[in-house]
Amino acid sequence: MWMTMPPPNSTRLQIRLHDARAALHARYVRGPVSQAVFEFVAFGIKQGWACLFGGLMLGLLLATFLWYPETAMLSRYDFLVLGAIVIQVGMLWTGLETWEEAKVILVFHIVGTVMELFKTAHGSWIYPEDSLLRIAGVPLFTGFMYAAVGSYLARVWRLFEFRFDRFPPLWIQAALATAIYVNFFAHHWLPDIRIGLFAATAIVYGPCVVWFRADDAHRPMPLVIGFILVALFIWFAENIGTFTRAWAYPGQTEGWHPVSLSKLGAWYLLMIISFVLVACVHRSGQASQRSLSSGTRRP
Repeated sequence: MWMTMPPPNSTRLQIRLHDARAALHARYVRGPVSQAVFEFVAFGIKQGWACLFGGLMLGLLLATFLWYPETAMLSRYDFLVLGAIVIQVGMLWTGLETWEEAKVILVFHIVGTVMELFKTAHGSWIYPEDSLLRIAGVPLFTGFMYAAVGSYLARVWRLFEFRFDRFPPLWIQAALATAIYVNFFAHHWLPDIRIGLFAATAIVYGPCVVWFRADDAHRPMPLVIGFILVALFIWFAENIGTFTRAWAYPGQTEGWHPVSLSKLGAWYLLMIISFVLVACVHRSGQASQRSLSSGTRRP
């Protein structure tokens, strides 16, 4: 969608969106100012489209917090599990999500659930409500919250047609992602190397530039800046999650307050893991660079 031609194997919905974009562009774009406004709006629409899974999950959290009956036979947490499954199946059935993207989401779902089991066992946060669909102290809907991050990164990569300059070798990214994941567990017994990991992400990804296409032209952005912005919005989403009492950190059990900014760094690092998984699906950075050098249009 939002391209000169619809992408190959487009769904009917994608073709309709493409046609709607073309009609709006022809009607309203008359010069560079209107083109800039049109591109800004297109950027926002694409971002919202990429966030569809996460946005629907946050909507479920808010709706069940406000209106879910306490006397219901099905617990709120179990309802969230079923709702998340319906959303996931619907996105696959309609073609909004590809099976390749679903594989990334499944892996990140498992990665997140394993970390949830460990962190809740060590009291990092709690799930205050009862449920049937859970493993130990972790309701199964939590894996879908991690999957929402994977879903966003997989979809935004496709929707904005990412291309990269100086993309790091995948083996280096995989080693960094592994170190990040291990540190989430090991810092309970060993020194926390989080600062070193932040520095490593700057070294590995600092030279990299991502080119994204909101409308007609590709635009550049330092990849690290993109990481920070995504982590910031995940932190905002986590504040919504804790406000709805879906989970709670120590100190939030007596009353809600904003999540510590230190969690922003944790989400930044965890998001790197998801990015590497998506990068593996898209093969290698060299493939993206080859596509650029072989004729991908750039300003």
